[in-house]
Amino acid sequence: MEEIYRSNDPVKLSWIEALLSEAGIDSYQMDLHASVLEGSIGAIPRRIMVLGDDYSRAIRILQDAGELEPVTDNQFIGKSPKLPFWQRWFGRE
Repeated sequence: MEEIYRSNDPVKLSWIEALLSEAGIDSYQMDLHASVLEGSIGAIPRRIMVLGDDYSRAIRILQDAGELEPVTDNQFIGKSPKLPFWQRWFGRE
């Protein structure tokens, strides 16, 4: 499984899951129970995970929806356009 999105915003997470579901991609929300246990104060962000086979397609779907910034060819690792964590969480540099 690959992490595709991380946030403390339950509405945004729901939107991301809806986008992926509409495209036929199964997604899983990780750290949901840990976030609830800590009182939902936002100390533990929740993660959206997808299967490795769906990762590239899921990235494209989120980019097309404006949820991730497009990446350049030199940012690809293998076949997966994996963004460094700081770009996924905070945007470009």
